[in-house]
Amino acid sequence: MSDRQSPDYRPIRRRLPNQRWQIAKPQPERALELSVSTGLLPLVAQIIINRDIATPDAAHTYIEPESQSLPSPLAEFKDLKTSVELIEAAIADEEQIAICGDYDADGMTSTALLLRALKHLGAKVDYAIPSRMKDGYGINNRIVEEFAEHGVGLILTVDNGISAYEPIARAIDLGLSVIITDHHDLPEKLPPADAILNPKLLSDSSPYKGLAGVGVAYVLAIATAQSLGKLKGLTNPIMELFTLGTIADLAPLTGVNRRWLKRGLRALPNSQLLGIQALMQVAGVDEAQKQLKPDDIGFRLGPRINAVGRIGDPQMVIELLTTEDPQVALERAYQCEGINQKRRQLCEQIEQEAIALVENTPLPWKSDRVLVVVSAGWHHGVIGIVASRLVERYGVPVFIGTYEDDEPESDAAPSMIRGSARSIDEFNVFDALNYCSDLLGKFGGHRAAGGFSFPADNLEQVKQRLSEFAHKCLEIEHLKPLVKIDAQASLGQINYQLYEQIEGLQPWGIGNSTPVFWTPNVSVIEQRAIGKSQSHLKLTLQEADSSTQIKALAWRWGEYCPLPERLDIAYKLKENHWQGNTNIELELVGVRLPQGESNDNIAASNKRAKDNVQKAVFTYNSRIYVCSKSSAELRIRNDRGNVLAVSKGDRTGLIGKSREEAKQVDVTKAPYFQLIKAALRAIEEDK
Repeated sequence: MSDRQSPDYRPIRRRLPNQRWQIAKPQPERALELSVSTGLLPLVAQIIINRDIATPDAAHTYIEPESQSLPSPLAEFKDLKTSVELIEAAIADEEQIAICGDYDADGMTSTALLLRALKHLGAKVDYAIPSRMKDGYGINNRIVEEFAEHGVGLILTVDNGISAYEPIARAIDLGLSVIITDHHDLPEKLPPADAILNPKLLSDSSPYKGLAGVGVAYVLAIATAQSLGKLKGLTNPIMELFTLGTIADLAPLTGVNRRWLKRGLRALPNSQLLGIQALMQVAGVDEAQKQLKPDDIGFRLGPRINAVGRIGDPQMVIELLTTEDPQVALERAYQCEGINQKRRQLCEQIEQEAIALVENTPLPWKSDRVLVVVSAGWHHGVIGIVASRLVERYGVPVFIGTYEDDEPESDAAPSMIRGSARSIDEFNVFDALNYCSDLLGKFGGHRAAGGFSFPADNLEQVKQRLSEFAHKCLEIEHLKPLVKIDAQASLGQINYQLYEQIEGLQPWGIGNSTPVFWTPNVSVIEQRAIGKSQSHLKLTLQEADSSTQIKALAWRWGEYCPLPERLDIAYKLKENHWQGNTNIELELVGVRLPQGESNDNIAASNKRAKDNVQKAVFTYNSRIYVCSKSSAELRIRNDRGNVLAVSKGDRTGLIGKSREEAKQVDVTKAPYFQLIKAALRAIEEDK
């Protein structure tokens, strides 16, 4: 085997994430005024200003949301009083109540919340959740008719129902009463339910406007318990379910959501629910925290619940969240863990297959301004997650689908395509689906995400129609992932005081995003790929004209390793606990070449050629090296900052972090001789 074919050597061409940066306009005078009135650092005050909170009073409410004076839900939701009366009558008459939920985290936590609340209030109550694979989303005629057959008198929908005109009408025809609790967009014609609770019916100024389905269920449960005088012992358990469902559903963390979540996140480490205790144990959530963070739910608890709804039986989650048996709670939590592992494997497999389709076919997503990717054999339950990852990767709206076979035993080609969509800020998914409505079967969603199905024969027409819509609202510059940045900071400003003030403004999430800072012209001192599949990056960074160094992590950036030696960086702050030590580190979310350098790449390249300096990046024995060769000297730097310098014609070289500290080595011997050969090959191949 020649040296060039050796598995120890691999040349690397530098790449950077394809991004666009949006940096908030600095307002130093206003930030200083707000800093004086709140006691916050000016950098933190700027973050608050960026969230359209400019006055000291508004800032106080933002910092202490529980100080906010709230209007009564009875005054906001016009059908809430009717809903409470219907439930009270059903309980008094011992009439059977049935809940129709949904198979996502919001729907399952909503179902568990109302089950707990209604049982606490003495109701006879049961539930049903439609099958993701067989039924699709929402209440349907089959479920309504089964409820009627089993003597149900009152149906409560949770996280669905607002668009189910026909099934609701069928329930009314059968003599059942119906309360719809939902938070999805309103159709042109509302269903003929006895009562409808949906925050989309409220004014935009209402603090209840951003409630998820579980939030609407929480409002109904509390109002009913208050009316019956049975609130004691109920609030805390259902507050925990509200917190879990709201964050897992990516509801906006504003208004009452922010106020109630502040309380719920404090309660969760000492959860009263056995199922949540077991789930935290299995997921490795630190219960010693004073309060959980949205990330603990968004990245640990929520995915384990959502995975069951995607590829398992939702009844498992309902049992987990309602059981009073510790053994059952632990068993269900471990089942959720196993299903989540399977979900992760499916997502990874489908993501890689989708990327291969995009890049090897290739699909013209840049010219179409939308990416439509369809293949057979993908699991319906997880393709929405894959769509989100493709949006992160390509920065373009993504519609991903797989074929359904209505006649599994037939040799005929599959006749329907079913899929999910995820979007970028400038593109409204629901409007796009409406634009294709005559080509689709069922569809639904909102601005950022949606679901759809259509005849496979319509695929090319759907692609064309989506591209037409995309050209109406997207420019070429929009087709890059967007990094929104709050403020510029120096690495020297990053300390515990800054971190603790930012943490004091939790919860961060949708509608109140985690602060992102940027620092220009940072040197990459060390970098290495980590993780089982080397898919993440661990770095040591140093600011220009400063001795300050800081550790950083970049999730799913292994493919960009190695990054260039100097960069502008965008990042979030993270607390890292390791072997008894706690440090503040960076989580990179964006990088770019220092401004001016990207525009001068050609000139810089020409200058290097003129100066006869050649550079290359390569790996040797699984380590990353950067080398440069002039007419007089070869220099090789490893990922820990050590440099081997060899003058032309010399048998000895110098190795060390600086010439002053360097030691002399014989470069004709191992391992230096082989390393020099690898560097020269890399330079030759990079010409």
